Amino acid sequence: MQFVSHSVEDTQELAHRMAQAAQPGDVILLVGDLGAGKTHFTQGFASGLHTPDVPTSPTFNLVCEYQGGRLPLYHFDLYRLEDASQLDDIDYWGITEGDGVSLVEWGDKFPEAADEACLTLDFAVALDGTRTIVAASATERGEALVAAATA
Repeated sequence: MQFVSHSVEDTQELAHRMAQAAQPGDVILLVGDLGAGKTHFTQGFASGLHTPDVPTSPTFNLVCEYQGGRLPLYHFDLYRLEDASQLDDIDYWGITEGDGVSLVEWGDKFPEAADEACLTLDFAVALDGTRTIVAASATERGEALVAAATA
């Protein structure tokens, strides 16, 4: 499935709808270059969970936790990790298998991290600023999230 976003608001609305179908243990990989819209997607997702805080780019944090919404939201940024063994250091497995939803930026960097995902969203930016978001579902849960976004 492919989504086209013409604005920050389009990206956030897509994520908002998807979040309404989210369940504990969902892991969504956010793949794409810097500035492709991954953090804006996360902000819309948090809004869809009714999280009171607005997520920012986790560039200087490996994982940010947002509580107070329908489900806890965990926002990972694996960009600064050098090898998969560091996933243990940030309790990646414990968090992603826990009580919330995990959005993982640069989640394709380590196949071990990608194995946990129910959905991968690949963000690309065209010269005119339009974003294309390609959704690749790995499970029934991923398909349910995509279906919610298209409803």
